[in-house]
Amino acid sequence: MTVTLEAADVFALGPAAAVAAVREALAGGLDPDGDVPRAVVRLAHGQGLLMPSESGGWFGVKIATVAPGNAARGLRRINATYLLHDSATLTPVALLDGVALTTLRTPAVSVAACLDRLRALADGGGGLRLVVFGAGPQGEWHVATIRAHVPVADVTVVTRRRGPVPGWADRRLAADAAGAANWVRRADVVVATSAREPVVDGRLVRDGAVVLAVGSHEPDARELDSVLMGRATVLVESRATALREAGDVVMAVHEGSLALDDLVTLVELTGSWADFPADRPLVVKTCGMGWQDLVVAVAAHRRKEGRPGEPS
Repeated sequence: MTVTLEAADVFALGPAAAVAAVREALAGGLDPDGDVPRAVVRLAHGQGLLMPSESGGWFGVKIATVAPGNAARGLRRINATYLLHDSATLTPVALLDGVALTTLRTPAVSVAACLDRLRALADGGGGLRLVVFGAGPQGEWHVATIRAHVPVADVTVVTRRRGPVPGWADRRLAADAAGAANWVRRADVVVATSAREPVVDGRLVRDGAVVLAVGSHEPDARELDSVLMGRATVLVESRATALREAGDVVMAVHEGSLALDDLVTLVELTGSWADFPADRPLVVKTCGMGWQDLVVAVAAHRRKEGRPGEPS
């Protein structure tokens, strides 16, 4: 029987368990470079995205759509559904809300990649200072996922225009406000959500800070400029994916600010989760991959079925 996990069922897994699922999968030998590349289908009014993956006795596929015109209709820009199968029989076992799954797994991957650095930053006491570019769900859930692992003292949201302060933040500033730059200079963590052009001035980010870039997945779109990419240790899901989809990486390499050999991948962190130089920013650039949806979907399914402790 195929069970259904609504958004509330997916979110019930929680940020800490989602991060643990990602780290355990990588520590268990999952290789992101072995994943099937995302297929992008050009549609009359947007894009269709197909993201299949198989690992640990499971196969799953996410079908997502991106409709830029939906905002004017009062509808969601992104919709998605996830279908999880047992690998041995290829029988469908669960149908998950794909938007909730994406919202949960994206920050889980970001935090899984830099958790040791976040903990080191938090050792100073007083909690971390966060600056988040974007007031949407990804900003909110990155803050929630960081809060689930380390103390957070202050959250500043930066958006194109002024607006109400989200309940998960302390203040909201317009991007062109003079004070926004000062908060970036002081930040321990900067989160850059979906954008086609850089939203963070790379000269402002302090040495030792963590920058999470999580929105763009096209080679001609980027959230971070080449100045920051050249200054930082750059961590990516996989080299192949980064060179295919991460405009932040592709354009920085093209502009001569970043060398391919300087990229660090998630597989290279397994075991120690890396000791990154403390005198450089750490950039975690993710595009989103099928294996990430799979391991978090499996964890959510097991929780729903009352079997959270089963090995993957």
